[in-house]
Amino acid sequence: MSGLEAVIGLEIHVQLATRTKMFCGCELSFGDHANVHTCPICLAHPGTLPVTNERAVIYGLRIAAALGCEVAPRSIFHRKNYFYPDSPKAYQISQYDFPLAGPGELGGIRVHRAHLEEDAAKLIHVGESGRIHGSGASLVDFNRGGTPLVEIVTEPDLRSAAEAREWAQLLRATLRQLDVSNVNMEEGSLRVDANVSVRPEGSGELGTKSELKNMNSFRFLERGIEAELERQRELIAAGEEVQQETLHFDPSDGSLTPLRSKEYSHDYRYFPEPDLVPMVPTEEMLEEARRDLPEPPAARRERYVSELGVSEGAAATLAFEPAYGEYFERAMGAPGGGSAAATAIWVTGELVGSLRQADAEEEPLASKATPEAVRALAGLVEEKKISNGAGKQVLAALVAEGGDPAAIVERDGLGQISGSGELEAIVDRAIEAEPEAADEVRKGNPKAIGRIVGAVMKESKGRADGDGVQKLILERLGQG
Repeated sequence: MSGLEAVIGLEIHVQLATRTKMFCGCELSFGDHANVHTCPICLAHPGTLPVTNERAVIYGLRIAAALGCEVAPRSIFHRKNYFYPDSPKAYQISQYDFPLAGPGELGGIRVHRAHLEEDAAKLIHVGESGRIHGSGASLVDFNRGGTPLVEIVTEPDLRSAAEAREWAQLLRATLRQLDVSNVNMEEGSLRVDANVSVRPEGSGELGTKSELKNMNSFRFLERGIEAELERQRELIAAGEEVQQETLHFDPSDGSLTPLRSKEYSHDYRYFPEPDLVPMVPTEEMLEEARRDLPEPPAARRERYVSELGVSEGAAATLAFEPAYGEYFERAMGAPGGGSAAATAIWVTGELVGSLRQADAEEEPLASKATPEAVRALAGLVEEKKISNGAGKQVLAALVAEGGDPAAIVERDGLGQISGSGELEAIVDRAIEAEPEAADEVRKGNPKAIGRIVGAVMKESKGRADGDGVQKLILERLGQG
C-alpha cells in the first residue's frame, strides 16, 4: 500500500566481555558443559546478595562515551518481574527509571538510552513439542544466566529495513573497536530486536508497533523487518488493525509467528533493587572509560573518503572491519608506494580474495603479505610498471611466500609490456587469429574487441596493459 512509511527502532543487547558475571564471581563461558559456571547467587538461592561488577560498569561507560550519550551522575538497578524458566529469581536485575546513560547519537540515528542488566539463562528445547509435557522437554543451562549486558535502545528514526541493517552493522563495528564485546551474533553476544510500525507519510504520529525478537544475523534482520512491514501494510489495506505483539521471524520460510501480546513497562512491575546500592561513577571511572577511545568507524570512513580519496565501498570495509583498517593504516605509514586510493583497493579487494583463496585463516596482519609490500605492489601497478593482471600474480606470491614485490616481478618476468615492438607483434598475431572479431570492430562494433584483447592478454601472460592494448588494436584496425 503506497502512502505508508516505515518507522523502525532497534533494541540491541550486547554481552560484555568481562571475566565474571554481572553480580557474582562465576566465570563467563561459551560452549562449556551445561551448568558448570554457577553459584548460589546466580542460581538465586535464598539469602544470597549480588555485588555489581565494576568492569562491566566501565565497559558500559565506554559504550556510552562512544555513542555520545549523557552519563547519569547517579543510576540505580531495578527488578523487572516476570516468571519464566530462564530466570531463577523470577525477576531480572535491570535499569528502568534511572539508566546508566541517556540520549546520544550514532550515524545520524538518535540513541534513546543505554543501560546495564543481566542476561537470562539459555533454554534448550528437545523432542517434538519442545515442552516438558508430551514427548519433548525444555532444558535450562544456567551458565549464561547473569552475564553482563548493555542494552542500547534507539529512537524510531530508521525508515527502511536496509537502513536498519546498515545501522546495526555500524554499531557492531563501533563496539568491536571498543574491545568491550566480541559482538558475535552466532554466539548471541549481539542480539537485535526490532520495533516495527507504519504510518501515513508526513504524519508525526506513531503507528501500532510489533516487536521482532532475537534475529541472529543482519541478513535475517533485514528480511524480518521487510516481511513485517509488508504484513502490516496488507492488514491496513484490508481495513484491519495492527495488534501490538511480539513476533518470531523464521528465515527458512520467511514466516512470522506470534509469540505473545507485547508487554508494556507496567506489566513488569518495576521497583528498585533493594540489595544493590546506587551507581555513582567517579571521575576516575569516567576517565578510564574515555581513555584512548578509538576513532569511530563512521568518522574513519568519512576521513578516508574526504581526506585520502578512498572510494566509498573500500572506505566502508576499512572502517567497519578493524583488522583490515589497521592493515591499511600500517600500509599508509610505509614510505613510498601506491596512493591511498590505490592501496585501499588492493587491501579490500585483491588481498581479501587472495587470503580466502589461500584458505588463510589468520588476521591480515599475520599474513606473509605485509602492509608495506602490498602498498609497494599498488605503486607498481599505479605507475604502470606491471599490469593489473601481473599484480594479482605478485600478490598471490606474497600471500604464499612473502617477499618484495619488485623482486618477484623480476624473478617471474612480470614486467609490463608497453609500446614496444614485442607488444605490437602480439597484437598483430591476435588480430590474425580473430578475423571475425577484427571485421566487426572495423564495422563499428566496439564490443567485438574483447576477443582480441583476451588473445593478447593470454599470449602476454597478463603483462600487457589492458587500456594500452585496446588503443593499439584500434589503431591497427584503422579505428584509432
